[in-house]
Amino acid sequence: QVQLVESGGGLVQPGGSLRLSCAHSGFTLDYYDIGWFRQAPGKEREGVSCINSSAGISHYADSVKGRFTISRDNAKRTVYLQMNSLKPEDTAVYYCARQTKWSCMVVGGTIRARADYWGQGTQVTVSS
Repeated sequence: QVQLVESGGGLVQPGGSLRLSCAHSGFTLDYYDIGWFRQAPGKEREGVSCINSSAGISHYADSVKGRFTISRDNAKRTVYLQMNSLKPEDTAVYYCARQTKWSCMVVGGTIRARADYWGQGTQVTVSS
């Protein structure tokens, strides 16, 4: 069955870094890409970044561009999100999701994608 498992969250001071991992299984990457989303308390879930499984093309929300980097290791079936220069407003539960291939795009500075399976999430807290 389809599984996505996030790890790597934690508590970090402003300006610090974290690397999240998303281990995925149960589906072929021929038809799907992987994306990262986040949801802060009291806010709607928002797209953060996504990466094409074959070409490696990536997209970022304006709010994280230049600070976050998404990467993939298809052999390990893992997608990473390197988060640098973290800010308190980055505090959220971060989820990875399976997305229909090529569905991810940036619209008005935000990520849009057709996602159908989600992991359980990992908490990221940025605080001094």
